[in-house]
Amino acid sequence: MYKHTHDKARKFNHIPLSILDLAPIVEGSTASDSFKESVELAQHAEKWGYNRYWLAEHHNMPGIASSATSVLIGHIAGNTNYMRVGSGGVMLPNHATIVIAEQFGTLESLYPGRIDLGLGRAPGTDQATAYALRRTLHMGPEDFPMQVNELQDYFSDDPVSRVRAIPGQGLDIPIWLLGSSDFSARLAAEKGTYFSFASHFAPAYLLQALKLYRDNFKPSDKLDKPYAMIGVNVIAADTDEQANYLASSHQMQFLNIRKGIQSKLQAPVKNMDEIWTPMEKAAVEESLDPNTTIVGGPDTVKQKLEKIQEATEADEIIISSQIYHLEDRLRSYEIVSELMK
Repeated sequence: MYKHTHDKARKFNHIPLSILDLAPIVEGSTASDSFKESVELAQHAEKWGYNRYWLAEHHNMPGIASSATSVLIGHIAGNTNYMRVGSGGVMLPNHATIVIAEQFGTLESLYPGRIDLGLGRAPGTDQATAYALRRTLHMGPEDFPMQVNELQDYFSDDPVSRVRAIPGQGLDIPIWLLGSSDFSARLAAEKGTYFSFASHFAPAYLLQALKLYRDNFKPSDKLDKPYAMIGVNVIAADTDEQANYLASSHQMQFLNIRKGIQSKLQAPVKNMDEIWTPMEKAAVEESLDPNTTIVGGPDTVKQKLEKIQEATEADEIIISSQIYHLEDRLRSYEIVSELMK
């Protein structure tokens, strides 16, 4: 059974904190620049005591560089020493299951005991790009439970399938199911896996999904009790005023998604009211709930992180910080790390 070993990770209120890196491509930069910044952030994160560092699969998005997620996971793991590195997540319907088993079997063989496999069932892109990835849309989110079963079989010591994942077979790679609704919460409970909820962009169903997961959890040979991680956006700075200024980049990103505009991560602005209408502002704020999008100086961030942990009883919190300048992004994660005991 995979055991959580947080011996090198510092704790915030007795739980570990982790990082979700969307590998942002900021205005005026390239994917190559993004990857260099991710390595620098990961190396600092390890030093600061973060528990794990996850990267997310997105496609056809000019502002996100982590489309080849497995490749980037290997790059980050190769430039760090002991921090866990994984996917938050791999969108399983986009792939042949055997390929993911082989990729993560390879990663685990290269970096033993450090690799996490977080799985999502959404395409992580638009329909046209999903078709380009799959060549057919016959396989969809409704087939996700079957794909998870296949993946678990590939990793088992005695697989049922005649096709073997090499490397992969017999490796103890923790599988996390990721969700923004109740579907993955129910499936994670049924299968006895780790569960991570995407409350950083879908806060409305957070408490409901956690309750479903915990109430229906069935122990497995991999996990004997529920383990839930929640996603939180944190934009931290030395003052509330500075943090609110930096947060405008994240707000513009969500505004552009709402408007169907593809763009890189934009530089912060002093007044968002010059950019969005009141209706657009309300729509963005619905996704960026103040309970799960925390913006402020150290005291504000500490108070709000404590509040969300108490409300959810999360076992772990994973933090996303869409901040334009690398030095500001590093400072944000450093401030949070200083809150860890």
